[in-house]
Amino acid sequence: MYAHIPRPRTALIRQSLLIGIIPEQLICPLGSVTLAKRHFHDMVKLTKAKTFQAYLDSCHRRYSCVHCRAHLANHDDLISKSFQGSQGRAYLFNSVVNVGCGPAEERVLLTGLHAVADIYCESCHTTLGWKYEQAFELSQKYKEGKFIIELSHMIKDNGWD
Repeated sequence: MYAHIPRPRTALIRQSLLIGIIPEQLICPLGSVTLAKRHFHDMVKLTKAKTFQAYLDSCHRRYSCVHCRAHLANHDDLISKSFQGSQGRAYLFNSVVNVGCGPAEERVLLTGLHAVADIYCESCHTTLGWKYEQAFELSQKYKEGKFIIELSHMIKDNGWD
């Protein structure tokens, strides 16, 4: 007596995701692949793919994240050991690896107004310090594009005697 009522599209898409079919491979009764894609994006939160973890040369002294041991910087990239972070002493580096960067914001630091972005370890997501995006005082311009990592978040790794 009752006619078979087809399942809604979203149920088909959910079932296809469980068995490993991607939405583009679904056969849509109306031939609407874009509709399947739209439902797919409504159901699945798309996230940024994990970035490849960089490994620094093993013959150089390096600094690593104290929490997960991801490599952060070579000793050759160290500019200064006389910086102050928000939680204690910090080092200034010319370049770093395995570090993500948050949005820039203006902060009044010990040396004046700067635009800085917090940096975090790509592996364990611990906030490590910040990146100087812009210095507003002429005497501080050398910091632009450089990175502060607090000592409490890094360890000396490989080749320290």
